Amino acid sequence: MPIITLTSDFGTKDHSVAAVKGALYSELSQVTVVDISHEVPPFHITEAAYIIKNAYHNFPKGSIHIIGIDSELTPENKHLALFLDGHYFICANNGIMSLIAKEIRPEKMVEINIHNSIDTNFTVLDVFVRVAAHIFRGGTLEVIGKPIQAIKEIKNIEPVLLEQKNQLIGHVLYIDNFGNVVTNVTKKYLLQVAKGRKIKIKVRGIEFNQVYDSYSDAINFNEPKDKRVEEGKKIALYNASGYLELAIYRSNLNTVGSASSLFGLKLMSTININFS
Repeated sequence: MPIITLTSDFGTKDHSVAAVKGALYSELSQVTVVDISHEVPPFHITEAAYIIKNAYHNFPKGSIHIIGIDSELTPENKHLALFLDGHYFICANNGIMSLIAKEIRPEKMVEINIHNSIDTNFTVLDVFVRVAAHIFRGGTLEVIGKPIQAIKEIKNIEPVLLEQKNQLIGHVLYIDNFGNVVTNVTKKYLLQVAKGRKIKIKVRGIEFNQVYDSYSDAINFNEPKDKRVEEGKKIALYNASGYLELAIYRSNLNTVGSASSLFGLKLMSTININFS
């Protein structure tokens, strides 16, 4: 049986997440519901896309992913159901799927059109749950929506390579639970444009002259422990999702601080990468 996942900006203080789960269990008594995250900042499409993109492919094919981010139905914010990479996605047509599906074209896309038969002011609860239940039972997308050929795209968060080809301008895409800063620059793209040149990263007057493949690669374990530079060491690395990340080794927001706080970075802050 398919797994249903939930991602939202609802937080956990209010009743919203519990209500959606309760509705799913009422519709589908045998379903397994998994939370991806409910701590996405309100309406933050790019952060939600990063989380979902790096999580969904770990679930079995046929899984159904409900995305409750900026999901209120308006004439400019229709609802979608898509089949992509063996998975189903139910969300608003607000650009989030263009970020998740940047490198993979959806096999099927429909604009959900069952709203007239549902009295609701909470579309994730009433509309998205019903669509998920329909798919879970083996229903086709064409029954709950009309086929479409294109979705809204977000294109302004790509890194920019300057005309001289010696500098790349990136931005902060995501800040994780440890305060580590993930940029919108992938390892694949960075190595492609560097073309073997040395990489120097500059941010807020701080420089990184080496990019590691993991946190522990930055530590010299051949030195005695009492002589190593460990806690608080600044690091640039390629994270497990293949993105350039700026971090503090064993960061702790209450003691040594984090990359976000110590470097003065927030979402969409600029990162300069120079090649020589």
